[in-house]
Amino acid sequence: MKNFDRTTFGELYAENYDAQHDPGTTNAAVALLWELAAERKTLELAIGTGRVALPLFERGLDIHGIEASEKMLSKLRAKKGGASIPVTTGDMADVRVDNNFGFIYLIFNTLFNLQSQDAQVRCFKNTAGHLIPGGMFLVETFVPDVTQFTRGQNLQTLHVDRQSAMLEATVHDPLRQTIDYQRIRITDKGIQLKPLPMRYAWPAEIDLMARLAGLHLHSRWGSWDRIPFTSESNMHISIYKKDEQ
Repeated sequence: MKNFDRTTFGELYAENYDAQHDPGTTNAAVALLWELAAERKTLELAIGTGRVALPLFERGLDIHGIEASEKMLSKLRAKKGGASIPVTTGDMADVRVDNNFGFIYLIFNTLFNLQSQDAQVRCFKNTAGHLIPGGMFLVETFVPDVTQFTRGQNLQTLHVDRQSAMLEATVHDPLRQTIDYQRIRITDKGIQLKPLPMRYAWPAEIDLMARLAGLHLHSRWGSWDRIPFTSESNMHISIYKKDEQ
């Protein structure tokens, strides 16, 4: 999708991000991340408004962040405790933080916001460079389901009430493994468009990205509650570990 760069997401979504993008898994995610971090210095890639980082910070975790959008960061800093979390501004595929970490995580499909395989591979290599020996990197993404598309496209209704309707139009390119989303909100005041391009990767491809970065698959589950990952799973929580040296 043209003219959609690392700052565009925040410009479009920051204002109502917390209200409109709650996946319903926050409490379960925080509980598992807290357990896995185990008092290690922790880094969240794409920390955003702090939906997950702030609860971890409140529990006493030493947590840092990377975020590309100043608008998302302004939402984080406006929250109680948000200004106390150190955040480096930049692209998570390339930016360097002046620390090394025992635990790093990237959740809510955000790996797929990087729009090319090259950028996703760079993200893994950059992350591995921030991990101490034996450190772990957790990734959460959906498992692609190409059966939802007919002739490379799909249209669904997300919400309808007396004053508005929310539609989601998608176009799928199987060669580039991209899905271009356009959320369309229609009200009596007009039409609002919220685009989002994503470049998906299958779990096996993500495993290869990790191997290229010197990481190996440690664990994989089909939910934040650690249910087994199977061929029926629609998402995965994968943990990659850096070899001890």
